[in-house]
Amino acid sequence: MIHAVVDKLRTFRSDRSGAAMIEFAISLPILLLILAIVIEGSRIAWTHQAAASGVRDAARYIARLAPPTLCSDTAANITQLETDFTGDATDIVAERVGSPDEQILPGGVVVIDVSPTIQCMNVDYSADDIPVVEVRVRLEISFPFGGVFDIFGDRLEPLVTEIWDESRVYGV
Repeated sequence: MIHAVVDKLRTFRSDRSGAAMIEFAISLPILLLILAIVIEGSRIAWTHQAAASGVRDAARYIARLAPPTLCSDTAANITQLETDFTGDATDIVAERVGSPDEQILPGGVVVIDVSPTIQCMNVDYSADDIPVVEVRVRLEISFPFGGVFDIFGDRLEPLVTEIWDESRVYGV
């Protein structure tokens, strides 16, 4: 009887039938972490590029609509123009980033603030000041797949970033 028990223990010790499942269970959290990092990193890069494209387009659009005599014209109300162009710039950036209904990847991008400003820059190569439009956008990017990082004890807070671009005013 003892001999039968020893034989069973020897057989159990040398049996490798469940080794692959145990190895997979050990490596699965690491594989999920790598996958989540790739997905979230790609999403951030894609969103940043789309927002940067929208900001660039908004700056160019405003630079074409603003009168080129802004800096030399004393009657020009730059503050009013900036207020008027805020809605257009917001629409252009939102179109590039995409509404939650149109996004390919899960949502999580919120446009916090879009602020176009018009500055008069004094440069050496021109006698007059040159009007320049700057569009700044603040974005909040949350992480839809961030729950994977909870396994490792780190909660991912939303990423807040600012993107801006400048364009010289040429007018229509």
